[in-house]
Amino acid sequence: MKIFRYPSVAADKKLKSIIGRAIDFRKADLQAVTRILNDVKRHGDSAVVRYSRQFDAPDMSAGALAVTPDEMAAAGKKVDRPFVRALNRAAAQIERFHRQQLPKSWIDTHRPGTLLGQMVHPVDAAGVYVPGAKGGSTPLVSSVLMGAIPAKIAGVPKVVMATPPMPSGEISPYLLVAAKKVGVDAVYKMGSAWAIGALAYGTESVPGVNVIVGPGNIYVTLAKKIVAGTVGIDMIAGPSEILILADRTADPRFTAADLLSQAEHDPLASAILVTDDADLAQAVQTEVEEQLLSLARVEIARQSVTAFGAILVVDDLETAIALANRIAPEHLELQVADPMAVAPRLRNAGAVFLGHYTPEPVGDYVAGPNHVLPTAGTARFSSALSVEHFIKKTSLISYSPVAFRKEARDIITLAGVEGLGGHANAIQVRLSGKKND
Repeated sequence: MKIFRYPSVAADKKLKSIIGRAIDFRKADLQAVTRILNDVKRHGDSAVVRYSRQFDAPDMSAGALAVTPDEMAAAGKKVDRPFVRALNRAAAQIERFHRQQLPKSWIDTHRPGTLLGQMVHPVDAAGVYVPGAKGGSTPLVSSVLMGAIPAKIAGVPKVVMATPPMPSGEISPYLLVAAKKVGVDAVYKMGSAWAIGALAYGTESVPGVNVIVGPGNIYVTLAKKIVAGTVGIDMIAGPSEILILADRTADPRFTAADLLSQAEHDPLASAILVTDDADLAQAVQTEVEEQLLSLARVEIARQSVTAFGAILVVDDLETAIALANRIAPEHLELQVADPMAVAPRLRNAGAVFLGHYTPEPVGDYVAGPNHVLPTAGTARFSSALSVEHFIKKTSLISYSPVAFRKEARDIITLAGVEGLGGHANAIQVRLSGKKND
C-alpha cells in the first residue's frame, strides 16, 4: 500500500480512482443476463434446470430444485456443536437488533373531524439469495441470517432462499441448518441470474416473491438491477470497502489486519487508512506486506490493496473526518482514543465500528446490525438492509363533512393552479349541499 500526504495532487488522483470505481460490467454481461431472465420468464423450470446443469449440478432436475424435509433433517446431523453454538449466538443477537427497527401502524386525530394515519404491512413473500462461494465449499452462513431474520421479524408470511447447488446437487449442511434456524420456509437449489429470474417471475416449482435481497456476483447484481420494479430489492451492491480513521493510539497490527479483512474479498475491494500519525502510517504499511503473506487469498488481497488501497496522512482529525464523509465508505472503523466523540460527526457511512477491539468482522457475523451495506459512496443517501425493506406503508385519510368544508377552498385553489379541473370538481360537487351532508 502506498502512503500519500493529503491533501495533494497524488492523493486526490488516487482517491478519484477509488471513489470513481463502479460496478464493473461489460455490455455483453448485461445482454447475457437479460437473455437468461427472459428465458426463465418464458420457460420456467426448464430454463432454470438447463442453466443449473450447465453451470452447477449436471444431474439437476425440476423435481430436485426444492430441498426436501429429509435433506433438511440430514443436514442437522452433519454439523458440529461449535458451529451450532456460534449460529445460535449470531442469530439471537441479529434478531435482537432488528426487532428495534420494527415500525408500527399509527393514527392521528389532532385536527378536528379528520383521521390520518399509516398502516404497516409486510410483503407477502420474500426471497433471500445466498451466493455459492467456491462451488459451495465456503458456505456463506451469515448471508442466510442477515437476509432472512429481518424478513421474519417484519412478519413476511413466506420467506424462501435460493443458493447454487454443489456439483453433486446438494446444498451445504451449514446453509440448511442456518435456514432452519431462522425460519426459512423453503430452500431452492439454483443460483446466478436464473435464480433471480425464478424468484422475480415465479416458475412451476418456485413461487414468485415481492422482494429479493442478498449479495452475489456480477450476474446476480445485474439481474437484480433489471428486475427492480417488478420486485423490490435491497440495493445494487458493489465491491466491499473499508476506511479506517486512526490516531497514535492505534495498534498497527490491528489496523493492517482489518484493512486486509476487506481486501481479501475481491480485487476491486477498497481498503483505506486515514491517519494524522506518520509513524503509524509507516508501521501499517510494513504490517500489510507481512500479513499479506499469511492469507490464503493473498493474490486477491494484493491486487486490491495495490489498485484500490491507500494510506493517507493528514494534518489533523478534522481533515480525516471531512475526508471520511466525502468517501462515504461501506465500513468505517474508528481506531482513535475517543471514538464516541468522533462518531456523531460522521454523516456518511454504512456502519461505524468504534474502538480498537471492534474490527469489521464482528459486524459481519455476530454483533447484530445487518452486514448488507451501501457501497461505492451510496451511503450518502442509502442505508443497511433492514426490516423496512420487507414492509409497505399505506396511508389512511378520513374527513368529516365539517373538516372537508374547512379545507375545500384551498384544495380547489391548488387544483386550479395545476390546471386540474377534475380535481377541483370532485371538491366542488360536495360543496353544493347534497343528500349525505
